[in-house]
Amino acid sequence: FHGPQHYVSPGWYPSKAEHGKVVPTWNYVVVHAHGTLEFIHDPAWLLENVRALTAAQERLQPQPWSVDDAPPEYIDKLLNAIVGVELRVSSLEGKWKVSQNRPVEDREGVIAGLEQRGAAEMARLVRDYLGTA
Repeated sequence: FHGPQHYVSPGWYPSKAEHGKVVPTWNYVVVHAHGTLEFIHDPAWLLENVRALTAAQERLQPQPWSVDDAPPEYIDKLLNAIVGVELRVSSLEGKWKVSQNRPVEDREGVIAGLEQRGAAEMARLVRDYLGTA
């Protein structure tokens, strides 16, 4: 599962002018899920999940569409073309790199660079950890 991510230019680091020991990098947030995949063809299971996904996505519509709005034989036909996938998670591993390895001044430069490029979410993450080293 990928979160915000963005290229980080060494030109954003004030330390570039001091010593030049900087290189480009990539900031990111990710979670790796490990487990066993199961492919599900059971029409009842598929219908339950299609109903739940549809309800979640349609809830903000002025007139939410429901699976029941379509003819049952049409839905049955479409369910034959769907394969359910279930991941039985055995472990989760979260990783992130938000310039936390850089001095505060460089992180401030990264924040400015990210904001100039419209990468507000990544800039916020770098800012949230500005005081930590």
